[in-house]
Amino acid sequence: MFPKHNMTRVIAKQKLTERNIAPTAMRILVLDSLLQQHAAVSLKDIEKSLEPADRITIYRTLKTFSEKGLIHIIDDGTGSPKYALCPDDCDADQHHDLHVHFNCTVCKETFCLPNTKIPEIMLPENFSPSEMNLVVKGICSNCKK
Repeated sequence: MFPKHNMTRVIAKQKLTERNIAPTAMRILVLDSLLQQHAAVSLKDIEKSLEPADRITIYRTLKTFSEKGLIHIIDDGTGSPKYALCPDDCDADQHHDLHVHFNCTVCKETFCLPNTKIPEIMLPENFSPSEMNLVVKGICSNCKK
């Protein structure tokens, strides 16, 4: 059978094709890198894992992935956006991943909590939200041990 790394590349290519994203070598590598993560990652993290890849190309790839509903961008308050995979039901028109994120103050990792939805916010009349983000800060289960 395929080694694990080759299998994630096969899955990456399939996910790109399903989202109508041309599966270029760089896009496959970036998505493969994201598929192997257990937490959200920064552009710098992805760049390190793909050295000597070009930072601008990785950034453009992430932007395309976000526009197509493949990943979401997390502002966790650290000053560096993080990137994480979206659920399969997200698409180019609307992300369906309004969930809470958790930023560990010890290891600095940011985790998606997909089963913890952001509560409904009642806005004043004529207010129109464009995005919503809720980050809980604390100590993750790995650091608490």
